[in-house]
Amino acid sequence: MSNQEFDVVVIGSGPGGYIGAIRMAQLGLKTAVIEKDATFGGTCLNVGCIPSKALLESSEYYSAAKHDLQQHGVEVSEVKLNLKTMLSRKDKIVSDLTGGIKYLFDKNKITSFQGTGKLKSANKIEVHKNDGSTEVVSAKNIVLATGSIPNTLPGIKYDGKKIITSTEALNLDKVPKKMIVIGAGAIGLEMGSVWARLGTEVTIIEYSKQIGGPTDSGIAKRFLQILKKQGLNFVLEAKVSSAVVEEPMVKISYESLKDGKSTELHADVLLVAAGRIPFSDGLGLENLGIEKNQRGFVVVDSHYRTNHPHIYAIGDLTPGPMLAHKAEEEGVAVAEIIAGQYGHVNYETVPSVIYTWPELASVGATEEQLKEKSIEFNSGSFPFTANGRAKAMGMTDGIVKILADKTTDRILGVHILGPRASDLISEAVVAMEFGGSSEDLARSFHAHPTLSEVLREAALNVDKRARQM
Repeated sequence: MSNQEFDVVVIGSGPGGYIGAIRMAQLGLKTAVIEKDATFGGTCLNVGCIPSKALLESSEYYSAAKHDLQQHGVEVSEVKLNLKTMLSRKDKIVSDLTGGIKYLFDKNKITSFQGTGKLKSANKIEVHKNDGSTEVVSAKNIVLATGSIPNTLPGIKYDGKKIITSTEALNLDKVPKKMIVIGAGAIGLEMGSVWARLGTEVTIIEYSKQIGGPTDSGIAKRFLQILKKQGLNFVLEAKVSSAVVEEPMVKISYESLKDGKSTELHADVLLVAAGRIPFSDGLGLENLGIEKNQRGFVVVDSHYRTNHPHIYAIGDLTPGPMLAHKAEEEGVAVAEIIAGQYGHVNYETVPSVIYTWPELASVGATEEQLKEKSIEFNSGSFPFTANGRAKAMGMTDGIVKILADKTTDRILGVHILGPRASDLISEAVVAMEFGGSSEDLARSFHAHPTLSEVLREAALNVDKRARQM
């Protein structure tokens, strides 16, 4: 057992951990990262954001070839799905990116340990390496960045084959005839979309009254209509009470929250996508009395410090949206705080995206949130159906909505349902970072013809002077 010493040791190499570690090294801090898995990148790169987007992209091409290319004058006599090739492409993308993190660690002289890290004291970590050996390392500062795992539901037991999480949904070896998805948040809608495009009959069961999580309700209703048109089936305001494997099917029982009626459904696969929970098992938090709240999140102050001032926690371990880019910014903020700078994250401008087609992207407040806080606002919206570029692309489903303070016109929220919404939302984020108004957006040049013109017209419509509707 050796005792290497570092300025900072980061436990976990997901987006928060690896981006934070790189920034720490850039700031001259001697940095190490402990990662339990064989590859770096955490859930996001290995079994989350990146592989799911690869499959979404591939399934969109397949769907376009089957249904959309003919209207462009591209006639395809026969379209075949090679699922093995599609999955191999996804795996190659993941491999390239996780390997890229190893390169960046080496380039920035970051020491890496493959194994699990457990806190022994406020400055010592015991590393149980994947090769069976054990090592103790010392750190002036420790950053906990171990991320999250899929949530479990009572009455449902995963078997990895018939009852699965999003991890297994990325690697099904054949297209199921029927799939039931529990949860109409980002994971459920994205993975449901992938398999529906490939030929699966997908039914999504959601506990709440709307899909898309805490989405603006008007946008959520339109989103639901569009996804139904694509063939996805939805059961809202329902609670799944049990799931039992009865080969070769899974039997699911759910109860309506409106009238209490129970219903049974059968499917080849049940995907449980009912959110995620922080993962802190084996970290040794109890050894140091590090506090967690009732939901299992590590309690931190405004500088990400636990009740031990030199132990920090970031990302999915802490309260707030479980988003990779939120974790990244927290990793950078902690790095700068440790280095004596002024790291900061503006949580009012954290964008969220659901990568279905069309995509749904939001930043800031919804109408419902503003009304709850008695904040008076003006609203402007504009549809993609009136946009020249969207028409040329043949992708006119969707709308942009902008909410601005009634007195100051400062932008309070932007919600985009439409093609490439994930890219378009960045303009809104920048505008809000600078305290911009809807008038600022409305008077800024937007190249013609582009999808971004929809954003400008929505901004104009806040003052009811949109020019193309």
